[in-house]
This record gives sequence, C-alpha cells and structure tokens, in this order.
Amino acid sequence: MNIAELSMAMSMTNTQSAYGVAMLSKSLDQVSSTGDQIAGMMDAAAMELSVNPHIGGNIDITV
Repeated sequence: MNIAELSMAMSMTNTQSAYGVAMLSKSLDQVSSTGDQIAGMMDAAAMELSVNPHIGGNIDITV
C-alpha cells in the first residue's frame, strides 16, 4: 500500500468515526429529551391525583 492510499484510508476512517460520534450525540440528546417529557407527564399525573384523589385508586376486575 502506498502513502496516498494509506492517507485516504485513514481519512475515511476518521470521517466515519466522527460521523458515528455525531450520530450518537444526537441520539443521546433525543433520549434525554424524551426522558424529560416522560418525567413531565408523570408530574402531570401527580397533579391530577392531587385534584381528584379518588380517580384511579381502585380497579374492578371480574373473571
């Protein structure tokens, strides 16, 4: 393998690695955002229980 081929291969590897890291970063940001939204939904559910404490306290099951 000559120097030019080796240089191109190393450059391609560095580019692919940088792309992978950028995509992982975006995925982590999205998961963090989704987690924040789920936490907000749980807070909203707690607020509903404070307003209507009798809702959701009992489950009627018939078999």
